[in-house]
Amino acid sequence: MDPTMKHALLLFLALCFSLLRSDLGRNVSAIRPPTVHIGALFSHNSTIGRVAKVAIDAAVSDVNADPSVLQGTKLVVEMQDSNCNSFIGIVQALQFMETDIVAIIGPQSSVIAHVISHVANDLQVPLLSFAATDPTLSSLQYPFFVRTTHSDLFQMAAVAELVDYYQWSQVIAIFVDDDYGRNGINSLGDKLSEKRYQISYKAALQPGATRRDIMDLLVKVALMASRIIVVHVNPSIGIEVFATARYLGMVSNGYVWIATDWLSSILDSSTPLDTDILDTMQGVLVLRQHTVDSKLKNTLTSRWSQLTKNGTTENFHLNSYGLYAYDTVWLVSHALDAFFNDGGSISFSNFSNLHDAEGRNLHLEAMSVFDGGQILLNKIHNVNFDGVTGKVQFDSEANLIHPAYDILNMLGTGWRTIGYWTNYSGLSIMSPEELYMNPANSSSANQQLYSVIWPGEVITKPRGWVFPNNGKELRIVVPNRVSYREFVSVEPDNDGVKGYCIDVFTAAINLLPYPVPYKFIPFGNGHENPNYAMLAELVASGDFDAAIGDIAIVTNRTKIVDFTQPYIESGLVILAPIEKLNSDAWAFLQPFTVAMWCVTGLSLLIIGIAVWILEHRINDEFRGPPKKQLVTVFWFSFSTLFFAHRENTMSTLGRVVLIIWLFLVLILQSSYTASLTSILTVQQLSSPVKSIDSLIASNEPIGFQVGSFTENYLVEELGISRSRLKALGTPNDYVRALELGPKKGGVAAVVDERPYIELFLSIQCEFAIVGSEFTKNGWGFAFPRDSPLAVDLSTNILTLSENGDLQRIHDKWLTGRSLCSSQTSELESDRLQLNSFWGLFLVCGMTCTVAMFVYFAIMVHQYIRHYPLEESDSSDHGSSKSGCSLQRFFSFIDEKEEDVKSRSKSRKMLQAGNTSLDSESHNIF
Repeated sequence: MDPTMKHALLLFLALCFSLLRSDLGRNVSAIRPPTVHIGALFSHNSTIGRVAKVAIDAAVSDVNADPSVLQGTKLVVEMQDSNCNSFIGIVQALQFMETDIVAIIGPQSSVIAHVISHVANDLQVPLLSFAATDPTLSSLQYPFFVRTTHSDLFQMAAVAELVDYYQWSQVIAIFVDDDYGRNGINSLGDKLSEKRYQISYKAALQPGATRRDIMDLLVKVALMASRIIVVHVNPSIGIEVFATARYLGMVSNGYVWIATDWLSSILDSSTPLDTDILDTMQGVLVLRQHTVDSKLKNTLTSRWSQLTKNGTTENFHLNSYGLYAYDTVWLVSHALDAFFNDGGSISFSNFSNLHDAEGRNLHLEAMSVFDGGQILLNKIHNVNFDGVTGKVQFDSEANLIHPAYDILNMLGTGWRTIGYWTNYSGLSIMSPEELYMNPANSSSANQQLYSVIWPGEVITKPRGWVFPNNGKELRIVVPNRVSYREFVSVEPDNDGVKGYCIDVFTAAINLLPYPVPYKFIPFGNGHENPNYAMLAELVASGDFDAAIGDIAIVTNRTKIVDFTQPYIESGLVILAPIEKLNSDAWAFLQPFTVAMWCVTGLSLLIIGIAVWILEHRINDEFRGPPKKQLVTVFWFSFSTLFFAHRENTMSTLGRVVLIIWLFLVLILQSSYTASLTSILTVQQLSSPVKSIDSLIASNEPIGFQVGSFTENYLVEELGISRSRLKALGTPNDYVRALELGPKKGGVAAVVDERPYIELFLSIQCEFAIVGSEFTKNGWGFAFPRDSPLAVDLSTNILTLSENGDLQRIHDKWLTGRSLCSSQTSELESDRLQLNSFWGLFLVCGMTCTVAMFVYFAIMVHQYIRHYPLEESDSSDHGSSKSGCSLQRFFSFIDEKEEDVKSRSKSRKMLQAGNTSLDSESHNIF
């Protein structure tokens, strides 16, 4: 063979071999494994587990029968039964880590999930749990934990929405004391607090609680005030809780039971339930995870009876957890398919970190790290397909999208759906699928549910609270007052309490539809009034159950306790000594203030001058020598005060000004007469203190009642120095301090609440209320925060007000005791102020100004018309004639109008004669 041809053939063969080797390499890399192994860890004999086992087997079969999913790779699921034992479950999970398992479906238990999630993070094996709903299993702490069902965080939000919808303020939570129950109830507490509600009592049961344990717990619950009970337990304990509750008579009228989705899993999988079990939960509200009613779901449901016949004789049905278990298998399959499509391979490497703190090996060599675990986890998070539960897709926080719950009402031998909850629009009677087609609207007005048949077969919404049935009396603290005992008084002999405030409380509590035993406990040393701020603090701290008495509702107290509706209006007023004023020779000047007299006198002169100007040219009564005109102006001005002016007005502008002025005079005269009559006929009272502003501006001492909030208010709100304040204990102390006055060691005034001052003034006539009330509040009864009793008593106080009983109690204690005459007790200034009339003066002044402006405009026009020649002549002489023109203008204004018109007429006739003579002379020449 030719050497050249030989070399060419060798090169061709080498090139073909190279291409063939490259193709073989690509085919090898694209080859998928014949099988892929995943684990499944749950309790096969539990309510959720037995359904999940069948659902997982069915899903594996369906995946392997569908060539479009894993494209020839067989999915193998190795199941382990944890048998409801946490230790066994943890060991089994670790055993999975010793094999070539690329993912684990489960665990079912939140307790196991917390432990093995740490291992999964290190070995990078994804855990896909269809039943571990503990909200604290977050993707942030456990990135390789993937929850393929909805977190209890959403379920507790739905429970909180129910509580808010029916306006119940407190709930009792019964839960199993493990990670699942404890963390779920903590989430409920957070959701309730967002709506200003709370869990009043957390009743924890140990995971293996016996009937005796449940009995003891429910007895404690029955003694609580709240009747709203949320049950968040596992199915085995939950059935026993309702059976025991019915035995104790707690599933009856007045109670509300809300069960989380553990009960719906029993209802769905065990239908029909035994009649005895159903009887224990009549009227209960149940939450169930919402799944879309789709063709895929209906197909699986129709196959279910055939699937459960294989290898078992037990009859159970498909529940929501079974549906999520079925979708979990498909989720893993889709993620593995995407993993293999991207060239992923299944390989493991030794875990070098398995040694203790001292470097000794832990002998766990069999455990290995899944090299493609992070990639597979990313594929899981990016999965998006339609499953039997609906759209399977994760949000940015690794939660399934569109969390929703059905709300069921147990009734007869089954249940009915009364609505739905979604985190999209809250409570609604529309299905979630319909809601997602509309804009989100979670406003309170949009929340809606169908009617409910409550325990006891009643349709009226339960109150949700009753007085605790534990034989304990309400410990009510009352102030042991020394003064003003008409409001509250403690009788030391028989330990009785009476008074206006006590009668109001008794009348209100008697209207309650349930009995409330209570006991009054006096607070105070009996020598001085107690500190009322301490009363509120004692209630807030739990030392007492309520505080009853003359307790003012002020801001600082409302921050720590709840008050009822005010049963009497109150507010701070000023009490000061008064002097009787007798009228003297100058009493006629008192109706007007100095400013009022000055403005009135000035207005008289201005009006007189204005009318003189407007009438001078046309009215002979306003003409004459200067002395006569000056007298006329003054006479006319003052005579209008009594409508006695003799001069007639002839000009239109003058009449307009005079009409407005006479109207003002009429108002002034009427007001002056009324005020002077009051001064001369009614006894006048005076006080050096005029108002709270004058009291603040002075440096004189101020008295206040011991124990009241007045001291802090004057210091903190009004900025008065505490050194100016003087504590006074009794009405006699008020009298002595006010009579002494500030110069002799007394006080200038006393600041106290209106009810006390009004009672004081009923027997002390030499004092009075000065100024007006400068705060607005009332008296109420204090209860702990969120106390339902405060709400009920508020309603009853309104009822007492509407039916007149509140007024009758007031009349019994606080009226009919006055020893003083019916003189006014509040001092206000009787003098007429300029502020009351400035509007009238303004209108009159504006009218006068406009009239003068129009008048001078007319004068200028007439002057130009009647003196054209002078104007033209003045233009020839320049500025030297301007002074003469101005003088001529004022002379023109001073002339009588008839004279001006006559002279103007004569001038025109003369001009006409001169014109005719000029024309004749011209004709002659």
